[in-house]
This record gives sequence, structure tokens and C-alpha cells, in this order.
Amino acid sequence: MNLRGVKPWIRAITPYQPGKPPEEVVRALGIADAVNLASNENPLGPSKRVVDALCEAAGQAHRYPDDENFALRKAVAERLEVLPGQLVFGNGSDEVLELIAKTFLGPEDDLLFAWPSFAMYPLVARGMGARPVQAPLDAALAHDLDALRAAVCERTRVVIICNPNNPTGSSVGAAAFDRFAESLPEDLLLVVDEAYFEYVRRADFPDALSWVSRRPGTVVLRTFSKFYGLAGLRIGYGVCDAELADLLGRARHPFNVNALAARAATVALDDLDHQRRTREQNAQGMALLERELGALGVRSWPSDANFLLVESGVNSYEALLRRGVIVRPMDAAGLSGCVRVTVGKPEENECFLKALQAVREGQT
Repeated sequence: MNLRGVKPWIRAITPYQPGKPPEEVVRALGIADAVNLASNENPLGPSKRVVDALCEAAGQAHRYPDDENFALRKAVAERLEVLPGQLVFGNGSDEVLELIAKTFLGPEDDLLFAWPSFAMYPLVARGMGARPVQAPLDAALAHDLDALRAAVCERTRVVIICNPNNPTGSSVGAAAFDRFAESLPEDLLLVVDEAYFEYVRRADFPDALSWVSRRPGTVVLRTFSKFYGLAGLRIGYGVCDAELADLLGRARHPFNVNALAARAATVALDDLDHQRRTREQNAQGMALLERELGALGVRSWPSDANFLLVESGVNSYEALLRRGVIVRPMDAAGLSGCVRVTVGKPEENECFLKALQAVREGQT
């Protein structure tokens, strides 16, 4: 197709590749009971309170949503002890990233982030014709904040720290983070992507929200997709200075958060019992996987999230898939021979471990 005006940077984008859905495995391989451990979803799903609220709210699906998300905005602001005007909601935290890119990036600008990290970072930069700049992780696959700081240049407009980092599960401690944030020029936007914040185990995890007031050019991203079990509804948010929130709000479309998602998120935020069970199941599953992978002689990296980066071997992704276990291959992230495995239900974790053992033993 030869149309005028197609931006060359759009043609050059390689689209994001999501995890393979179980339905595709059924179609391609005829495996009806595939275990999906590819997308870091909450295996418990949404709570019953959320499902009941969705059923009740579905009867109003013919009405446009509240564009201000008043109830959800109030609930999140009270939980985080911030002002309602400091919140920006999106169709997943991905959309808030997109709003940041629309507001700050153009063809002469750089978006800086560590790599490997979340695959959407280079995509949102390229979508605006900006240059994605990658600083390598250190030998332990954790953020090398010195390398990240050294990569800041005159073109840099936005710096992202994914904490905990996806896909490695590593996290940055408070002292190192504070030094890094303090060192950045004030006219750069610092984005702290905390999509897995609720799963963190380390005691010295940074208080990134405190930097919103200490350094107004800071945005903290969070999501309801992972911990709260609402990935299918697509809702996330950013916390930032009210003036910055106003700027980002100008870049968004009206009604960008659907009414069912907003209602579900409001209820999920208050369901403390479901949150407790989610943490407990993740901790137990993580301990099992780490222990049994060690017993198999398989390397995994310490994780503060709900997934593990596993050195499973070359071609292990396809071999696991043929055994009905869907994980995320890491070759595109430069981690050849590794897969990312979501912590699932006990029976799903066991299924993965048995399949991996069979793969390593060369069973067909």
C-alpha cells in the first residue's frame, strides 16, 4: 500500500507479541487443558465481590462511564493518601505510558530505560518517532543505575525504572533508588513502573510515591491487571503532581476507562481478604518453584514479582508448549534459553515442573 503521510517510524515498529492464549494452543496442538503461565495474571482471578459487582453494573452498559472516575479516584486517593487530582487513569497502565509519550516525546527526543525490561517501552517511544535508548542490566540482571544515569543526554526527556523489573523480577532498593532520583536533572520526567508493587518481598523497597512531592517531575505507574486479577478489563493509573496530571489528562481520549473496569477496580481495592489470599498463594508458589527448580539444577533469578525468570534451556519454550504448558520465551529480550514463568495455582506449578523435568530428560 502506497499512502501519503504514513510515518516511517510507524512502518518500522514490530508489534508487541502477547503471551499465547490457551485457545490458540487448542487450535494449533489439540491440547484442551493447557496451563497458561505466560502473562503474569492472578491465578485466583477476580474476587467474588468483584464478579458480583460486575454482574450488577452490566445492566448499565448502555450508559457512558463517568469520565472522571469519581468513585475509583476517591478510593485510590484515600488509599494512597494523595489528592484526587494527582491521579491519571488509563486503559491499563500501558495507556498512561502512551499519554506520557504523547505529552513528552517527539522525533528529536529520547526515552531511556534499562534492558531487558517491559517490551512496551521501546514501542511507545517509536510510536512518537522518538528514540528508545537502552541501558544494560548488570550481571545479576538488575538495574545498573550508574549505567542508566550515564546514558542521560541532551535528548533525554523521559527515564523509566521498572521496579520490580519485568521480565527479570529484580528490584531496586531504597537507598540506590533515592540516590538515582536525586541525581537526575529536574527537567527530566522520571517514570517508576510499579506494576508488580503489591508482590514485593524486600524490606527496603523504595517509597517512590514520596518522590512525587519531593520531585514533581515524577510519575508512579500501577495497575489492577496483575495483583487484583483484572487483566481482562484493562485498567491502570499514574500518580503524579496535579499540574502534570492535568497535562497528561489533556492527551487522553474521553471515556478511556470503561464503566465495568472502573467499578471492578473500586471493589477490588477494598477486598482485603482476596488480596491476602493472593499474596499467600504467590509466596507459597514462589517458594515451591524456587525449591524444585533448584533440585532440578535449573537456574532461576530472585524475584519480587509474581513470576520467575528461568534458564530452562534452548528450545524449551516449544517443548513445554507441546506438553501443554504456556510460558513466555525470552529470546526477543536477549535472554536466549530462558523463559518467564508466572506463579500459578499449586496444580499449575506442579504441571510446569513435571513438564520441565520431562523436557530436560529428553522425553517425548
